[in-house]
Order: sequence, then C-alpha cells, then structure tokens
Amino acid sequence: MATITFYGAAQQVTGSCYLLESPSFGRLLMECGMRQGGDAVHRVENTQFRFEPESLDGVILSHAHLDHSGLLPRLVQAGFDGPIYCTPATQELLRIMLEDAWGLYERDLEFENRRRQRRGRKVLQPQYNLDDVKRVLKLCHTLPYRNEFELAPGTRLRFLDAGHILGAAIVELCWSEKGESRRLVFSGDLGNKDSVLMNDPEQPTEADLVMMEGTYGNRNHRSMTETMAEFRDVLASAWRRGGNVMIPSFAVGRTQEIIFHLGRLHQDGELDDWQVFLDSPMAIEVTHVYDNWLQIMDSGDVHSLTSQGRESLANFLPTLKLTRTPEESMAINRIKQGALIIAGSGMCTGGRIRHHFKHRIWDERNTVIFAGFQAQGTLGRLLVDGRKDIRMFGEKFKVKAEIATLGGFSAHAGQTELIDWAKNFQPPPRLLLVHGEAGALQILSSKLSQDLGLDSEIPAEGHTIEI
Repeated sequence: MATITFYGAAQQVTGSCYLLESPSFGRLLMECGMRQGGDAVHRVENTQFRFEPESLDGVILSHAHLDHSGLLPRLVQAGFDGPIYCTPATQELLRIMLEDAWGLYERDLEFENRRRQRRGRKVLQPQYNLDDVKRVLKLCHTLPYRNEFELAPGTRLRFLDAGHILGAAIVELCWSEKGESRRLVFSGDLGNKDSVLMNDPEQPTEADLVMMEGTYGNRNHRSMTETMAEFRDVLASAWRRGGNVMIPSFAVGRTQEIIFHLGRLHQDGELDDWQVFLDSPMAIEVTHVYDNWLQIMDSGDVHSLTSQGRESLANFLPTLKLTRTPEESMAINRIKQGALIIAGSGMCTGGRIRHHFKHRIWDERNTVIFAGFQAQGTLGRLLVDGRKDIRMFGEKFKVKAEIATLGGFSAHAGQTELIDWAKNFQPPPRLLLVHGEAGALQILSSKLSQDLGLDSEIPAEGHTIEI
C-alpha cells in the first residue's frame, strides 16, 4: 500500500516536503523546501528531517524556489545520494538559488557567531557547505516537459508545464500496485493565467489522487488590466511626491515580469523619468537564464518584445541599471528622488531590500510595492498587515512610506483558476489541498464543494494517508 506523509507546506505555504512510500517505487521525497521567516541561520538550524535521508530512493522537485528546494544541500549532507528529478531549466536556476542561499547562510552564520563569542557562548558549526550545493547539482537528473521516465519497473514520472516560473512543473507519477494502476498528480505551484512570459498551466485530466496547492484559495487576483492601472497610479503618486519606489521582488519569475511590465510602460511613454535599478546580483543572473529560454515562453508576450528584448529582457527596458556590487547598491542611497529599486528578497527576509528600507521606509514620500505573496512570520507580511514600526539591524524604524500591494502580479493561480483546474479531472479524484494557510484552504475546500460538489481534504503536518 502506497502512503504519503506531509512534512511541510501542510496548512502553511512554505517548506514544501512530502514523503511517498510504496513497494513499487521505494521511498521518494517530493520537494525539499526551506521554511521562510527569520534569518538564514535560524531557518537552517531549526530544521530537522523526520525521516532518514540516506534511505530515500530519489527526490522529485517541481521547481527551483527555495521554499521547494532550499534544504536539498542539507539533505545531501545528511546522507542522501540518489537522483534529483527536475526539468532542465530548474537545474539551471537551482545552481543560482542554492549558491546565493549558501552565501547568505555563511554571512549570517559569521555574524551570529561573532555575537555569540562576544557573549561567551558556544559558536555554531555550519550545517552544510558549498560542496554540498555542488553535489546537489551533480545529482540532478533532468526531464523535459511531457517526456515519460521509468523510475522503477512499472513506475513512470512525467513533468507538465505549471506556468509558475521558468521550469516549474506539475508532477505526474504512475505506478502499479497489486495488479492495479495508480496515478498521482501534484500541481506544484500553479501559475496565474494573467502572468506574462509564462505559458498557462497544462491540464491533466486523469488521476486517482490529486495534491493541489491553495496559496490563493481564498481569493481571486485583480485582472492584469486593473493591476497595471493601479501600478501606473502608484508610480505617478510617488513621482508627484518627489519620492522613491522600492519593490521587494523574488529573483526568479517576479523580477523578470516586473521588468517586462516596466518595459511596456517605457515603450508607451508612461514611465516618467524613473531611474530603474535591478539591485540583485542573483536576479541579474536569473534574468540571463530566462534569456536562454525565451523560445519556450508565452509566444504572444515574447513577440511583443522589441528586437533587443528578444535578445535579453533587460534590453527591453533601456533605463534599467544593473547593480551588481555592494558599492553600486550603496550609491543608490544617495539618490534623493526618482529611484525605482527592484531588490530581493521577495518577502524581505534578507537581501539588499532591507538596506534600502533602512534608508527610506521612514520617509512618507517613498513607496513600497509588494507584488507577491508574503508568508506568515516574514517582514513583508508585517508591512502588508499594516505594522507601523519594524526592527532591522538591531534598530527600530518607523514605517511612514506608502505600502501598496498589487496582487495581480502574483505568479500563483487565484481561487477561480484553481477550481477550473481541479474540475477537469474525470472521474473526480481524491483531492488533497496543500501549500496554503489553513484559512485559505478551508475557504477553497468549501468553494470546491459548493461549485463542483467535489470533496477535498486538508492534511495536517505529520499526517500520513494511504493511497
């Protein structure tokens, strides 16, 4: 009998991790994500695997975001040495994501240990190192979309385009058990059909068991037309006030879409004279990876790019300045007005955006634009929820900058899109809702029952179910 145990992203959004077990294929870990919130040291130190990593026969990875992949180096350090199945684009992005996460962890660990030494406390030893990151990349076994791969006799794996970020996949796992076939479909993170560059999520129609994400199970996004109108208004208001704009942005996916939209505004003469900075070495590198895969992205959006933009997204926005070094980043702070700064991290848990907050969030002329989901426990969530004072770098800061949230830029499907995706499975499968906060999943479950007559379950963390 096959089973699934839920070790993460069960009634929460971050830390995706599910253990599949069956006599047919052994033990497969689907996702190995890091929980968000707190600094890098605490995120790593507070993580303990509740299974034996060396006993795993493989890992299936839906995409490269750290809340799905961030603990792979820890897994390898703890003894795992099997294949990691992902798409080719995910492997390219994984190197950038994991190396950047390692650098952040190393810096935070050094800072924490200096603090501990000053207080006469025992220093912490690193839980993984850069060699573990390199081993993860060597273990990657890439599968293009729609190509079937035999994991074990009678067990097949296939990836479909999830439309979330470059390389993101819907996972389809088929196997035989006691002479009967079984099919599990895991949505991964489903994309927003209004998102630019990405294709719409593909739609499998057959499954015995479906695990579907519900990040935005409690609401729909505003249309892209409405979102762009609001984006123009927010930018125009900040310009009139003589302020600056800070956009905390995920390096993979969100940043590239924001560049695309700003490029369109520039081409239409609607961007005023903003000096636009992409202040993230990782996002710059990721944008170059996106350039390599433009041919597989949404053809309509790619065709709308200028000829320069088809060579590189960064060229689509001529006013964009790429700031790689710390010195270039610090120089932005000398600009009094008219700076539009795109910087990580997307949930403000680290990265250069916090340094820009330090210099500007206390000034009412300035604006912070959130263009993506903010998980519980993150600085971004505190600001979206209206916190009027925050602590960073051991200091307290008043929040006087305007806080704007543009939900239409989300890379996740909204409630209606999730329901539309679920309804296409015939006959109706057993449906499990994951990767969403408990309240959002409860609302989605009720809506599925009300609109489709479709029952669904919401597993708790640590819960094991039989398939």
